[in-house]
Amino acid sequence: MRNRSALILTTVLTTGALTLTACGSRDKDKDKDSGDKTTVTIGFDAPLTGDLSALGIGMRNSAELAVKTANKENTVDGVEFKLEPLDDQAQPSVGGQNAQKFISNEDVIGVVGPLNSSVSQSMQKPFNDASLTQISPANTGTELTQGDGWKKGDKKRQFKTFFRTATTDQVQGQFAAQYLFQKAKIKKVYLIDDQKTYGAGLAASFKDTFTSLGGKIVGQDHVNPEDRDFKSVASKVKGKGAQAVYYGGEYPAAAPLSQQLKESGADVPLMGGDGMKSDEFPKLNKKAEGDFGTSVGAPVEELPSAKKFISEYNKNYKENMETYGGGTYDATWAIIEAVKIAVDENDGELPDDGREKVLASMSKVKFDGVTGSVSFDEYGDTTNTMMTAYEVKNNKWESKFSEAYKPR
Repeated sequence: MRNRSALILTTVLTTGALTLTACGSRDKDKDKDSGDKTTVTIGFDAPLTGDLSALGIGMRNSAELAVKTANKENTVDGVEFKLEPLDDQAQPSVGGQNAQKFISNEDVIGVVGPLNSSVSQSMQKPFNDASLTQISPANTGTELTQGDGWKKGDKKRQFKTFFRTATTDQVQGQFAAQYLFQKAKIKKVYLIDDQKTYGAGLAASFKDTFTSLGGKIVGQDHVNPEDRDFKSVASKVKGKGAQAVYYGGEYPAAAPLSQQLKESGADVPLMGGDGMKSDEFPKLNKKAEGDFGTSVGAPVEELPSAKKFISEYNKNYKENMETYGGGTYDATWAIIEAVKIAVDENDGELPDDGREKVLASMSKVKFDGVTGSVSFDEYGDTTNTMMTAYEVKNNKWESKFSEAYKPR
């Protein structure tokens, strides 16, 4: 199934439905004002069930809103967009299966997602082999774009099809360390990670920068992200004199970890990255007050560029847009813009080799999005390196400091 390269284009006619394959001929003389539309499907992948579903559902809704907006505004003349969402349950094996489903559906011209870097690792090569564009609003694992040698300065693009609107763990970990050391004046940290691609990478980046600034890592531990009993590690932290705990992982484990730290007598703040900075974190944690988090981009609710998006989102959905709403809208819109470029360069029609042409168009994509200027560098990384530090105040995340951070 993964070797099927033809793109089926479904054109809705007033007299019925006509399916065109890459081997078929397109009616070049059709009346463009007749209302005929070519259906283009954008795939979407994230956890829509399970512990991380709050983040995934906010992402899905935001992608759907971008598709609805493009159709309503006729952003690409002659094209009707459709979203196909799949649930990966935050499991790499399921993500790999979903990748094959998208590849075998010849209407799919690009895929938005996933949430988890570990899931993305199971999808990248199949998408690359199929020339199917993938763009994630949440994957921050630096190696996904720059390879394992990035730490030594040996950066090599891994997959021509992978892009992201979220910046890297290298940027986020460094920013968190700098904020904690320089702004929060914390010099001693206990380091914990969940051993997953995202969490371990984030913790490693934090450690390198924190120690280079003069900070001290007084202890280090790993936990199982499926566990909810962290009393053992909490007791270790208590005896080490840590002024804070940095956690590389996600909110389902971060919330009980934070609460049990305080209940054990280690009354110090927990800090984590965008996977922890969810509205669910303070809901699941009775001791969240004073904890820190970082997230990619500036706070969406504070951006003039996001006002319309927020208004339309709140009109259409009851679920919170969560951490990645704005970035997901922009990721979806990047594919829409790539389709527009491909159509414009092909006399107003989607090319038969649509996947390849859309992929080629991604390097030309540049627009002012919900989260700011959207474009991609030679690795497929976002050129927007804005980061924000947050603190839990009155049971809600409150932005404290934003900066367009450049890696050290």
